[in-house]
This record gives sequence, structure tokens and C-alpha cells, in this order.
Amino acid sequence: MHVAMIGTGYVGLVSGACFADFGHTVTCIDKDAGKIERLQAGGIPIYEPGLDVLVAQNVKAGRLFFSTDATEAVRGADAVFIGVGTPSRRGDGYADLSYVYAAAEEIAGLIDGFTVVVTKSTVPVGTGDEIEAILRRVRPDAEYAVVSNPEFLREGAAIEDFKRPDRVVVGTEDPRAQAVMRELYRPLYLNETPILFTSRRTSELIKYAANAFLALKITYINEMADLCEAVGADVQQVARGIGLDGRIGGKFLNAGPGYGGSCFPKDTIALVRTARDAGAPVELVETTVKVNDERKRAMARKVIKAMGGEPKGKTVGILGLTFKPNTDDMRDAPSLAIIPALQDRGAKVQAFDPEGGHEARQLLHDVDFKDDPYDVAMGADVLVIVTEWDQFRALDLDRIKLLMNAPVLVDLRNIYKPADMRAMGFAYASVGRATV
Repeated sequence: MHVAMIGTGYVGLVSGACFADFGHTVTCIDKDAGKIERLQAGGIPIYEPGLDVLVAQNVKAGRLFFSTDATEAVRGADAVFIGVGTPSRRGDGYADLSYVYAAAEEIAGLIDGFTVVVTKSTVPVGTGDEIEAILRRVRPDAEYAVVSNPEFLREGAAIEDFKRPDRVVVGTEDPRAQAVMRELYRPLYLNETPILFTSRRTSELIKYAANAFLALKITYINEMADLCEAVGADVQQVARGIGLDGRIGGKFLNAGPGYGGSCFPKDTIALVRTARDAGAPVELVETTVKVNDERKRAMARKVIKAMGGEPKGKTVGILGLTFKPNTDDMRDAPSLAIIPALQDRGAKVQAFDPEGGHEARQLLHDVDFKDDPYDVAMGADVLVIVTEWDQFRALDLDRIKLLMNAPVLVDLRNIYKPADMRAMGFAYASVGRATV
């Protein structure tokens, strides 16, 4: 089949490359000429493990193309996907749908013959209705079906998630559109992947409901971590104890500094706004947003406490800046709240991240960016693990200890064991476990 993918950001580029790998002919389209030129030259504008190889293979095979001009690709497409950004709108938290609607306007003027127009972007309930209204207004003569097909991709594991998903959700009741979508995802039938067909509005809500539930689960275990610290329990054992219950499950029960990234923060806020507008407020989600925002600031207080309560003039070493490992994404990363809070109290900050340094330099000020974890430890009064990159799991702790001004380590991801750190002579604080 022929696919046009509008947008070459995280969702559009990963989805386009994976569809091409399924055997379809895909053209990824973007208004950013510099990004398209980079992709045509073999460069990848985002960091996602394995994506560079996947793109190169499918370009070489003649299945994947990049262009700034949507005309030919849309006219020849069986399906046109909208994979543009839907960031939180400044001031009110609603999803900014201007890019989605602009894409719909462009698509409307180009479609030729029956075309399935698919929203891959995360959009509030009712967005598909508005896209359909745009198509009807611009091209009342056109044959089309507007479909919702939300993505459930984890940054750092997106290719695996696309090719071996838990489920595929398709929101349409149009038989022709269903046939097209079944053919697009036909390779997944071999894996017996459930493909759930729903109404369009139901599909749109499934995406928000899923992300909000996972955000709530993370926030719940973080609150349990605080309780564990207060009563002398171990949050990791609590998480395992409840996670073994099949009704709960063990995923997203790792206590830490709070969730961030491109999805959970904006999607929870957008769901809160949508629910209030509909007269059915989701108060659990509202509380989740509030508690998560406060948690990031509380992590700075945890670091200050580990330093004896007075950070002024001291040096804090930060390991990890991105919101999670295996990505360069800094959106709503805990480090963006923790570092300024420490600086406000007079601390000097030096930091390292394997992939996020370039983006972090645009967002963080007066930070001394280093080249590796040992440069960060040099002269530090406290070392803080903020992101659980694999290379931080096996540090030469003897060397770290010698490089630091004081052997104080705050582990916000619970990578190390308190007893081991005590034996090595570190003052060690973690999340939801005993401080040693």
C-alpha cells in the first residue's frame, strides 16, 4: 500500500519507517526543509535506538522517501497519516491542535479517490469530527474516511512497540477504512496482535485514558515511597509484593523523581481540560498532575538534606538529564525542576547525559556540562543519579569516591543497594528505602 506520513517528528518518523519495513511504500513529509535534507542525507533528527538502521535499510530498498512537498504522495496514497505535534497550549493546558488542523487543510486539497485520513497524533476526543468538517468544507466532492489510530510508543523502545504491540486501536466504523487499516497492519496478524476496532471518539479517548492510568500508577508508587521512608519500609519490596498480583502487574511501579517526557505531562493535563469541559471531571488525574509536579521539586529538597541542609557554595554532580534513558528527550524531565531549585539555593551544578546534552544546553543555564560521569564526580560534594542510563549502573565507585569532595550519593532511581553503598563508605540516600 502507499502511505503518506505528515510530520517527521518522533511519532511520524518511527511510524513511517516501521510501515515501510512492513513492505508498504511510505513518504514522510515535513515543512522543515532542513530536517528533510538531513533525512535524505541519511541523518536522523531524533535519538531512538535502531531507528538509523531501519531508515537506511528501507530507503535503500526503495520503500521510504522524504519530501517537503505533499502533493504527489497524498494524491497517490491509500492512507494519509497525520503525525504532527500536539503540545500543550500556552496558558491553559489544552492540546494545541493548530498543526493537526493545518495538515487536514493541506490534505483536503490534495486527496484523489477514496483516501483514509488517519490521526496518529495524540488528540482530544472530537478532533476527528473537526478534521472531517475541514475535509468536507474544503473538498465536498472528495471520498474519504477519517480514522483514529493512536500510537502507544515508548521512547527508547519505539520500534519494538510498533512491530510487537500489545494492541492496535483503530477508531472507525467505515467498512472501507477498516479494510485499509487491516491491510496496513496485516504483518502483525502473524504475531496474533489484537486489533481493536471502535468508534472514532472511543479510540481518541483510549489513548488519553491509557496514559493517564500509567501516570497515576507511577504517582501512586511514588507516594508509597514517601510512606516507606516515613515508616521504615522498602518500596521496591512493596512494589514487588503488589505487582505480583495479576490485577495490578509490576510495570510502572518503579519509584523515582516523577514522570516526564512528551506524553504523560501534556496528555494528563489535556484529559483534565477535556473532562472539565464535558462536565465529568477526572479528579484522580487532576491530583496526579499536582502530586507529580510537586514531587520533582521535592527531589531537590532530598538532595539538599543529603548535603546537610546547606547547599550554598557546594558542587552538585548530576548524572542523567533526559526524562528517561535511551532518548534525548528533555521535555518535562525532572532535571529541569531539580537543577534550578538547587541553583536557587546557591549550589553549583555540573552534569552529564549520554544523549541529552545538546538539548539540555538550550534549557538549563549556568550548568557545567561534562564529558563523562567521572568528570561530574570530580570535586562534587554530592552526586545525584537522575536518569537510569545503563552506564550509570556499573560505575567504578572506588574511583568516584576518590574524585568527590565528600562521598555522598543520592540515587533517585534506586540503582544501587543501600547495604553495598554503606560497605563502601558512602552516605547514600535513595527513594523509598532506608538512608545510610
